[in-house]
Amino acid sequence: VQFVESGGGLVQPGGSLRLSCTAPGFNFYGYAIGWFRQAPGKEREMVAISNNDHSAYYADSVKGRFTVSRDNAENTIYLQMNNLKPEDTAIYLCAANTMRSVVKTTVPFHEYNYWGQGTQVTLSS
Repeated sequence: VQFVESGGGLVQPGGSLRLSCTAPGFNFYGYAIGWFRQAPGKEREMVAISNNDHSAYYADSVKGRFTVSRDNAENTIYLQMNNLKPEDTAIYLCAANTMRSVVKTTVPFHEYNYWGQGTQVTLSS
């Protein structure tokens, strides 16, 4: 199983993008699904978690700007990103937490599996 991210691109500061995460052959129901990002020279960081109970958990850096949602019927997780900033430039990846259906705090990366290849988000100057 490998997740597939899409929707990245080049956008100006203040702009918006919507990322999608799908998983052919994998049912999202029952899992917390996370969005993460990794910028050049920086460690991977959690961005947002879509929980199985439809609650969400966000990194402080994106609260109020990003919204994560899921469509279990379409087996897709979305990340709506508004008011984008230059520091949001990164590769965005999604993965499933295979140990929890609900995540409300930062948990170790080893709990996440089925990482995708990511989609690039670049803020232009």
